[in-house]
Amino acid sequence: MDEELEELKKKKLQELQQQQALKESIDEQEDQKKQFEEQKKAILRSILTTEARSRLSRIKMARPEMAEQIENQLIMIAQSGQLKNKINDEQLRMLLSKILPKKRDIKIKRR
Repeated sequence: MDEELEELKKKKLQELQQQQALKESIDEQEDQKKQFEEQKKAILRSILTTEARSRLSRIKMARPEMAEQIENQLIMIAQSGQLKNKINDEQLRMLLSKILPKKRDIKIKRR
């Protein structure tokens, strides 16, 4: 009886330790993600004007996946050293026009 109780205690302790280790790893991943996002924001703050940042934030609300793609491209451009000064709203719009798919005009002809 005591042996069974001891085994149950050991199993329970082992389960708790595994849960704690899992929780710690998840917390660590979340911290890394937050840190990455903060670095990304800092880089974008340094390479975009306020107007361009506000446009990008509006895009992020409407199309988050596209905004993520644009942010990554801007960061790659900045890190490669191709950027000499801040990107303004006009330059961002030009970049967007290159990235966004062209809209098709659909015309219906009646006979």
